[in-house]
Amino acid sequence: MDASHAHRHPVFCTVVPPHLLDKIAQSEDTRRADAAQRTLEQDSLLRTRRRVTTVRGIAPAPATPVSDEPRRTIYDVQHRTRLPGKKVRGEGGAASKDATVNRAYAGLGATYELFLKGFGRHSIDDSGLALDASVHYGEDYNNAFWDGQQMVFGDGDGDLFLDFTVSVDVIGHELTHGVTQYTANLEYHGQSGALNESMSDVFGSLIKQYSLDQTAEDADWLIGAGLLGPNVGGVALRSMKAPGTAYDDDELGKDPQPATMDGYVDTARDNGGVHINSGIPNHAFYLVATELGGKAWERAGRIWYDTLTGGELASDADFKDFARLSVAAAVARYGDGGAEHQALQKAWSTVGLG
Repeated sequence: MDASHAHRHPVFCTVVPPHLLDKIAQSEDTRRADAAQRTLEQDSLLRTRRRVTTVRGIAPAPATPVSDEPRRTIYDVQHRTRLPGKKVRGEGGAASKDATVNRAYAGLGATYELFLKGFGRHSIDDSGLALDASVHYGEDYNNAFWDGQQMVFGDGDGDLFLDFTVSVDVIGHELTHGVTQYTANLEYHGQSGALNESMSDVFGSLIKQYSLDQTAEDADWLIGAGLLGPNVGGVALRSMKAPGTAYDDDELGKDPQPATMDGYVDTARDNGGVHINSGIPNHAFYLVATELGGKAWERAGRIWYDTLTGGELASDADFKDFARLSVAAAVARYGDGGAEHQALQKAWSTVGLG
């Protein structure tokens, strides 16, 4: 592993991008605007705190026997912001009367199971890292995030956004930021940042598909389906099948994701458009998975996992780097000229990265 991977610098990653919250903060509806503004302010504070503390890197975990069982703990912040909060459910403990607690617990388990059964990975760090999550964070907090050490879920405002534990792919998305942190450690800006976001969407979608036992053809390929309020014009936060179509709403604006490099967005906002341009590698994965058919985690997911964890993906990799290495990973695992190799070449060419 190269020197750039020697220290893990966790970033503060949220599932709802700042450009979307910025739009809501301009709403004429005072309650909606205030909730979005509070979320943005809290995110900014947490992002600054993470930037200050990450210069220390992540200390190696102590050597302990690795189990095939997860170690989950759920905490209730009780609408405050001091983490982790009060412990309300531990591994193997009885179900809570609080559905949010149970959804968080199940989502952590689904993520652990996909990485273990699908890729032989023991938790986020591959060394059995305990999975902690805090629920009921803040007041009307419209986000969920991985802070480098644990998951945190807001309840949403109950209007534009619902409880952030309702979508298992959102839970998987955020935990995958931890997997990326412990492997390729992709820098969170520009194309490497968009790849970081895309890795989380890819594996978040696979976690949902695995938990529902869906084929690539059966899957909806949406990130955050069920998260938007009933009066919002949209179906999810993002669509891997058709980037740019997930929502079109007076308050949220229109989904800005491109599906190909022809629509690539050059912007200084959102760390160089990490939540926007991630639509391009997202769409490439969708094309590969549906071209190969069957269970997407078995071949397409395996290629993406090999590329992310293989040690060749630099922390500042761009889209072309990932495309090249994914083709190499497909050849290494499945051989040259097979269906996997052809699907990769076709997909990357379709999105403009052939």
